[in-house]
Amino acid sequence: MAALLAGCDMPNTGAVSTAPAPAERPAAMAVPEAGGLSPELVSYYSRLQNGLVAQGLLRTDRGGADAPFTQRDVVRNFMRIAFYEEYTEVGGRLVAREKASQLHRWEKPVRLTLETGPSLSAAKSARDRNELVKFANRLERVSGHPVSVGANGNFHVFVVSEGERRALAPRLKQLIPNISRVALDTVIDLPQSTYCLAFATDPEQNGTYDQAVAVIRAEHPDLLRASCLHEEIAQGMGLSNDYPLARPSIFNDDEEFGFLTTHDEILLKILYDRRLRPGMSEAEARPVVEKIAAELLAGST
Repeated sequence: MAALLAGCDMPNTGAVSTAPAPAERPAAMAVPEAGGLSPELVSYYSRLQNGLVAQGLLRTDRGGADAPFTQRDVVRNFMRIAFYEEYTEVGGRLVAREKASQLHRWEKPVRLTLETGPSLSAAKSARDRNELVKFANRLERVSGHPVSVGANGNFHVFVVSEGERRALAPRLKQLIPNISRVALDTVIDLPQSTYCLAFATDPEQNGTYDQAVAVIRAEHPDLLRASCLHEEIAQGMGLSNDYPLARPSIFNDDEEFGFLTTHDEILLKILYDRRLRPGMSEAEARPVVEKIAAELLAGST
């Protein structure tokens, strides 16, 4: 079963107001052939990134004195992010509606494979691969779970243009033969307001991930592309929900932080602690999470 973990959407911050804002979806926007970037989207997301940065968003630090958090915050945020899903299937479509779930994570090693289309320049492709390798190393160090980058992976990261994404169905079916029509349609018909997304499969529905896919727009400028990479892969590790009170964190939709924070590293440490196991319920896991958080944040309440 493939479940959409997260789609990074436009925050309700007026972020584009600092630059001329286009319509939500460009009228009669020509869909470029696979291999070409959409000029309209390149311009749109460039202005969007500039607007976010101008407002002090998409921060690349790991959180500081201006964003303190306590042990109680960490427990609350972990429970809401790890035990709820951001999307629900309604009438054959995925809608942003939170629903309760079970603990999900990987038991086998995670191997990330980067797939880029011809629309992405060699320089940008190399930049993304370097970012991916660096982030994989960080995830492994923080979680204690094996995470690497290479060919024939079980977590595919696509950086593709508008046209390339619309032609992605055959490749997704090859990777995940039982992928649902809903998941495919979500990728193919990705709205302009969604920057990137990720979904994972839990074939036994026991909380154990088997395959995952992240889709990132090649039209994004470098910072927005790297931010998508951090958020979607981190959520693909099992922290699948966004929660507006989580701070400092990438696990919300306000875009304040673009990269994984110290707070988020603690959530990953908790998720991959061996005292937890895939499939646990929120009630079953809470006392264990409280104990782990107390150990990690001794002296903080």
